[in-house]
Amino acid sequence: MYGGDIFAGHVRKKPRVIPEVEAERDLVVEDADSGFCGAVVGFERTYDGEFVRLENGRRQTRLFAMRHAAFLIDGETVTLIKPTPKAAKPVASASGSVRVEGLRARTARASRIWVEGVHDAALVERVWGHDLRVEGIVVEFIEGLDNLDENLERFQPGPGRRVGVLVDHLVEGSKESRMTVGLGESVLVTGHPYIDVWQAVRPEVMGIDAWPVIPRGIDWKTGICDALGWGTPQEGWRRINSAVETYRDLETPLIGAVERLIDFVTDPG
Repeated sequence: MYGGDIFAGHVRKKPRVIPEVEAERDLVVEDADSGFCGAVVGFERTYDGEFVRLENGRRQTRLFAMRHAAFLIDGETVTLIKPTPKAAKPVASASGSVRVEGLRARTARASRIWVEGVHDAALVERVWGHDLRVEGIVVEFIEGLDNLDENLERFQPGPGRRVGVLVDHLVEGSKESRMTVGLGESVLVTGHPYIDVWQAVRPEVMGIDAWPVIPRGIDWKTGICDALGWGTPQEGWRRINSAVETYRDLETPLIGAVERLIDFVTDPG
């Protein structure tokens, strides 16, 4: 009487799978029972369980139990679950390194970085200041390369007491290149090819196509400010200093030069 397959001609239905959706803030959902539609604005836990708070377009909010298959998204039934906590992304410093939160500056190392002038020191501090405090590096300006030998004689660099020197217009055959040879293993000189550290700021950051060419015999910074209508060199510097925010605002040769100096003076040697 019961010969053959009793299920012949019948298709076994698979159980319906209700997707789980993380209730990220501002996700718009509808409560399937009441029809209340709103954006996720928070969660609350009570003795009855976990609830999600929704806010509608009239800024009205209501709590709904996060039950299985209790909500609709675009007409499809879903189960809301709390979002998975996401690991905080590392915050970058102005130099592109990972910012150390809650930093207390370490005791200064014996080694130093020297720059030629106040503007060089200010730009280095603006971009690499965080790194310098993490590493305990002091940046000093020596008021021109002509004072380098005198400062080295006084400082007496050696093992564990290194000096890194950042030089403007360090190109082959220049006066600067001739003044910075044979200074010993405890001294590293790096630099950039620009006439002044101002020129190491990318022109587009300053809203110009290129830095003007200033004829010989004219003070370079005065000539730049006159050509660009920036007023005095003091006013020009304020423009530049306020425009630079991160290493991306600087030309690559300056970035590389400073990074090499930091590596050098933090190496125990």
